[in-house]
Amino acid sequence: MKYRTLLLIFSLGLSSCSWLAKRDKPADAKPKAPPSGPQLVGRIASIPPDRRFVLIQSYGKWLVENDRILTTRGLNDRTANLKTTGEKLGEFAAADLQSGTVEVGDAVYSQHLAKPTPKPDASESPASSPPPIELPNGNL
Repeated sequence: MKYRTLLLIFSLGLSSCSWLAKRDKPADAKPKAPPSGPQLVGRIASIPPDRRFVLIQSYGKWLVENDRILTTRGLNDRTANLKTTGEKLGEFAAADLQSGTVEVGDAVYSQHLAKPTPKPDASESPASSPPPIELPNGNL
C-alpha cells in the first residue's frame, strides 16, 4: 500500500513539473509575420442577376478589411477583381465586382499588404517647402 501511495505522489509531482514547463515561452520567439503570397479566403457562393456584386462564402473567420481588393480564379484562367463592401452575415460577405467575370464556385484570394505609414503633413515638413529663390542682387 505504501508503494502505491509513493508512486501516486511521484507521478503527480512529475506531471505538475511538466505543466509548468509548457507555460514558459522562449524569450527570442518572434511574432508570426503575415503570409507574403495570396491566401485563399473563400469561394463565390452567389451572383445576383445584375452581376454588380457577389456573395463570398468564407473559409474560416472573415478577417478582410473594408475596401480590400480581392482576386478570383476560375476554370479556363478566368479571373476577376472584387472590392469588399464591409457587409457580412455569418460566413458570407459581400463584394463589388470591379473587373473580370466570375462564376459560382470560383476561388477568392486575398493578398496581405502592410498598412502604409502615414506621411507627415506638408505644413510640418521643412523639406517639402521650396527653397528660397536668390535674386542676382543678393536679396531673397
